[in-house]
Amino acid sequence: MDYVGTQHSEALLNGTEDRAPARDAAEFPHADIYGEDGAIRASYLAHIGATIADRDVLTLKQDLSPLHQSELGDLLEALLPDQRRALVKLMGSDFDFAALTEVDDSIRQDIVDSMPNAQIAQAVQELDSDDAVYILEDLDEDDQEEILSQLPFTERIRLRRALDYPEETAGRRMQTEFVAVPPFWTVGQTIDYLREDKNLPDRFSQIFVIDPTFKLLGALDLDRLLRTLRAVKIDEIMHENRHAIPATMDQEEAAQVFEQYDLLSAAVVDENERLVGVLTIDDVVDVIQQEAEEDIMRLGGVGDEELSDAVFAISRSRVPWLVVNLGTAFLSASVIGLFGSTIEHMVALAVLMPVVASMGGNAATQTMTVTVRALATKDIDIYNAGRVIRREIMVGLVNGIVFAILIGSVAALWFANPYLGGIIAAAMVINMMAAALGGILIPLLLDRIGADPAISSSVFVTMVTDVIGFFAFLGLAAWWFNLG
Repeated sequence: MDYVGTQHSEALLNGTEDRAPARDAAEFPHADIYGEDGAIRASYLAHIGATIADRDVLTLKQDLSPLHQSELGDLLEALLPDQRRALVKLMGSDFDFAALTEVDDSIRQDIVDSMPNAQIAQAVQELDSDDAVYILEDLDEDDQEEILSQLPFTERIRLRRALDYPEETAGRRMQTEFVAVPPFWTVGQTIDYLREDKNLPDRFSQIFVIDPTFKLLGALDLDRLLRTLRAVKIDEIMHENRHAIPATMDQEEAAQVFEQYDLLSAAVVDENERLVGVLTIDDVVDVIQQEAEEDIMRLGGVGDEELSDAVFAISRSRVPWLVVNLGTAFLSASVIGLFGSTIEHMVALAVLMPVVASMGGNAATQTMTVTVRALATKDIDIYNAGRVIRREIMVGLVNGIVFAILIGSVAALWFANPYLGGIIAAAMVINMMAAALGGILIPLLLDRIGADPAISSSVFVTMVTDVIGFFAFLGLAAWWFNLG
């Protein structure tokens, strides 16, 4: 396999053109942009809107040049679609393309679609490779190829290789600019190399050690390098890279490696253990946030929608699970229908039925949320699953007894019927234990068969608590009335 990089003596470096150094955080004028609520100030937004309307390019560039890419991203999201497209056009080559990595997918796509491919090709050359891939990956294949064809050969090969990896893998998230040296270099040679070579990444915390075939041998932290005498060879102070990440590893698993071992960066290797990139903590933080958001959204059955999505797109993403929920609702209704005569005999049952179902549903949601998150973070496994299940059953029993006493007392006093209080109390204990079992067993079962528990659990858990809650309450009531 051909690896593209910059050769310096006997070391191989994957590098890019010089880029402007990152601005220091102290330079960002937060007070002028953001209000106390953390949102873009209305006055600032109105000023930018007026500047765009007046096509005052000079003022616009003066206002936007001090902004960090995340601040510019917030501004783009706050503007109207026509305004943001006009802003990008007016800024021209002075527009910070990295800001597009900070906005919703639909906004980024809208802006990119309004730009000619030649301008995009020029802009991505100024970005780190991971940011360039993040922007290019959502484009049509024809547009990708047209843009890549306009890039220098080295840049084109590196980006194409990253785009060849599956979505949401370490290979898509990695940065292909890294520093690598041979093991026989001395500390002095390495330091001189870092000072003199201009084609180096803007920021890095590790130097990787490779052989002539680019196979990863180890890594060296910068603090260790700077504290070692110049005459010492690299292979004497490097450490084996025990946490190299396969390029095909899922990005969430890669983030868990960072979390477990407190990493700032990690080498990314291909199937032959050859170095292809580096994953850095800033990308991992984005992954952690993205995965957490996905889990929360899927628990609600809303998919991957974003605030900027259109009405029909959001509706389309929500309908499927609402249809499934409708089916489970009819199942619950059919249980109620079995006890129609019992309800007619005592109307108070209809009044109290929602209490049983609601309490069971809420309790199940608590257990389910904890379980889904534990599965996502790999905190629950075959070794502790039994203990966790037993714990949740006991929690359900204790909570069931507590609320049985409370709700049973209220029902007995409200309807002046102690037998009714006893019936709903017993149903509450049964349903709270069912909620605990359903809340943990259903996500575990779905995960076991390869389904995403974050997407599927809520509908089935709700069905379980509704069916069991209604059946227990109405069944106990029917049994009591038959005795009477």
